[in-house]
Amino acid sequence: MNRTGLVVALALGVVVGAVFALWPQLDLAISRQFYDPVRGIWPIYYSAVAPRLRDFFNYAIAALVAPAFLALALKLILPRRRMLIAARAAIFLIATLALAPGLMANVVLKDHWGRPRPAEVTQFHGPEQFKPWWDPRGNCESNCSFVAGEGAGGFWTLAPAALAPLPLRPLAYAAALAFGSAAGLLRLSGGAHFFSDVVFSGVFTFLIIWIVFALIYRWRTRLADAQIEHAVGRIVQPVERWFARLRGRRAGERS
Repeated sequence: MNRTGLVVALALGVVVGAVFALWPQLDLAISRQFYDPVRGIWPIYYSAVAPRLRDFFNYAIAALVAPAFLALALKLILPRRRMLIAARAAIFLIATLALAPGLMANVVLKDHWGRPRPAEVTQFHGPEQFKPWWDPRGNCESNCSFVAGEGAGGFWTLAPAALAPLPLRPLAYAAALAFGSAAGLLRLSGGAHFFSDVVFSGVFTFLIIWIVFALIYRWRTRLADAQIEHAVGRIVQPVERWFARLRGRRAGERS
């Protein structure tokens, strides 16, 4: 999560954004490679392997973030014990998952950017008019094409990759990029998203991860593990006091 990565992500976004804005038909041309015009279907969508791959991607993401949720939950239950993993890592993973695939992709964009999915546009025998990536005025009302939600989830694996030991970090980043690209390609090949949807899901997700990483680990706002654990403990203290008073009342009643 250094400045080089930021520059690369911004440059990729600018280049892809400009190219697919000037020649929006490129999105159609790429999607057409996965469409069977004779049968009028997206073969990958109807294949037996597609749902299994989607499950694999979702389970892999859940497995990567599960230790963070478990560590935070146990800290809330047992506030005097140290967290199972570093507090900053837990907050970083949970926050980026909530902000990138959660808020950015599935709440802000997919429900408010009316771009129809490839399978819905007239070029592929659908009822809707094709819209380039920059135009939110499509007729899709919710769960729309821009950006790819599962692509954002796949590229979110850049967050745990950023926490890998320094010698392994380049390999972890490469694996995360491959994972996100594969998740996006699966949705692209099934007529669920255009190529630009997938690219921007990766760019936006990376930018969110980069900012959150800087806030927690690098900038003046950076936090210490002890600070986070202390803050969680303070949140739980009123609940602990309430339970203590409740136990005291019950003990008094029994006596």
